[in-house]
Amino acid sequence: MDLKVIKELIKLIDKSNITEFEYENGDERVYLSKNAEVFAVTAQQQVSESQTVQPIMQNQNVAIENKSTEVKKEETIDSNYVEIKSPIVGTFYEAPAPGAEPFVKEGDTVKKGQTLCIIEAMKIMNEIEAEFDCKIIKKVGQNAKPVEYGETIFIVEPL
Repeated sequence: MDLKVIKELIKLIDKSNITEFEYENGDERVYLSKNAEVFAVTAQQQVSESQTVQPIMQNQNVAIENKSTEVKKEETIDSNYVEIKSPIVGTFYEAPAPGAEPFVKEGDTVKKGQTLCIIEAMKIMNEIEAEFDCKIIKKVGQNAKPVEYGETIFIVEPL
């Protein structure tokens, strides 16, 4: 597979919601993944010993930085605040539908059991609810972006 084609695939996946892509055709295999905020590109091709020309990317791994996600600097958190963390790996959604009002906004006061967001995992929409009465200090999760298990999605102040 041509290196230009692989670069185009990386650009397309970077702009989409796809987190993993795999293509196999005969002796060629390409695997792209957004996991760990880095694309992993693997291209393999079987070459017989009688051939003298070796493909450029045979058995090599190339890591390309995913520029769509920025590394967040550590912020100091007031000791009264609590981090609400994602209970699962998935995609964070702040509203029930595209274009709808978010479930909560910074500064909102929420009651125990009130929906804070949705995390989609394997085509299942999981409503994340407040476990206690609190005030939303900061919404850390970004709409339609992947979240990892244990990643902070909200910073709240218990009431």
